[in-house]
Amino acid sequence: MKHLKVFIGADPAELEAGLVCAASLRRVTNGEIEPVFLNQDRLRAAGLYTRAEDWRGQKYDFASQSTMSTQFSNSRFLTPILGQSGFSLFCDCDMVFYEDPRLMAPHRDNAVSVVKHRRGGADVSSKMMGMDQTQYGRKNWSSVMLFNCDHPANQRLSLWDVNHRPGRDLHQFYWLNDSELGDLDARWNQLVGVQPEIRAKGIVHWTRGGPWFAGWPPAEHDGLWLAERAKGI
Repeated sequence: MKHLKVFIGADPAELEAGLVCAASLRRVTNGEIEPVFLNQDRLRAAGLYTRAEDWRGQKYDFASQSTMSTQFSNSRFLTPILGQSGFSLFCDCDMVFYEDPRLMAPHRDNAVSVVKHRRGGADVSSKMMGMDQTQYGRKNWSSVMLFNCDHPANQRLSLWDVNHRPGRDLHQFYWLNDSELGDLDARWNQLVGVQPEIRAKGIVHWTRGGPWFAGWPPAEHDGLWLAERAKGI
């Protein structure tokens, strides 16, 4: 996989986390990959993201009839449409890259490749300083997604689907057969606070929040993220 486009979820509440994530990607790729942030205002201005949303203490999505913890909860599924061809990677902003994601080396038969966590924190009702967390199967699988944009199965994921289908269907990869959903090595989406062992390899994911939030109580593995921030953004 010589060429790879990378899209990072963007949310004003996690701006610093996103900048650290992007900086870590540039470092491990020697500046060869410049990520694109999925800025919701820009996506709406371009007519690509039109989901009806409201604010009810936190973001509320009408199609899903549920709250969302980030602005990119559903816009992430625009990745294969924005990528158009070749391979495109989506990742949440609360991550740090420790290896070049081009090493993922996917099987070309897969439409999408993910780390298939057995639980992925699905038993936790809140995260990120008390935000409600919607429960659904395949929790956290969609936080790192490697799309083969040329795979015909991804043509089933239309712009209409991204903007109108319930988020729980999108996050469970409703448009794919199980045989079209490939496996990434577990190191490419390590869940801090969920998995017992975290290594500075692949991608580390602070899915429950981290020290970029004001008032964040010190937690295990904060040091990894703070050390990455100290390298500069």
